Amino acid sequence: MRILLIEDEQKIASFIQRGLKEEHFVVDSAYDGEEGQYLAEINPYDLIVLDLMLPKKDGMTICRELRQKKNTTPILMLTAKNTVRDKVVGLNAGTDDYLTKPFSFDEFLARVRALLRRQREDKTSLLKVADLELNQLTHEVKRSNKSIILTSKEYALLEYFMLHANQVVTRTMIFEHVWHESFDSFSNIIDVYIKYLRNKIDHGFKQKLIHTLRGRGYILKAGK
Repeated sequence: MRILLIEDEQKIASFIQRGLKEEHFVVDSAYDGEEGQYLAEINPYDLIVLDLMLPKKDGMTICRELRQKKNTTPILMLTAKNTVRDKVVGLNAGTDDYLTKPFSFDEFLARVRALLRRQREDKTSLLKVADLELNQLTHEVKRSNKSIILTSKEYALLEYFMLHANQVVTRTMIFEHVWHESFDSFSNIIDVYIKYLRNKIDHGFKQKLIHTLRGRGYILKAGK
């Protein structure tokens, strides 16, 4: 699942990024309101974590404008303001939940998961390709009912493949959506992680799911 974090305080942003990535979430970050709103409008996200006090454009304005543009992505507002009136104003502006600083990461993560569950009540959180299963809420991965343990980056790569099952995925797409770095045609990092993933997903199984398309990229599918 992909989360947008809009937070200008570097220490808080780093703390949240690290915790979410350890929980296998893909995180995009913005450090001012204008950049954050731009990312929210051009990319699909499962959740937006939005600070109230931001440079260039405040979180309340961003929230109102996103809702006016029919953006329904759940928003978790972070703020140092803790009065009932502040919370009511935030909720009326279109936020889905409100968390006051300082906060524990356990509470933050519980609220994140609650919002993601609510968002997916009418959707499936279980991705399946042949006998391979990935649960986006629990982050459990199984093949033929056998649990598979993945690192954060391996999980993010597999989730991206499964969200685009039966579609060609290029190296550039992987860099942009999994690594969030500029494309470097000379880097072999993707090949390295594809090998790691194959060893965990395909090794020992007669049917291979991850296929290389020379000169094009990769595809996750059942069969040749």
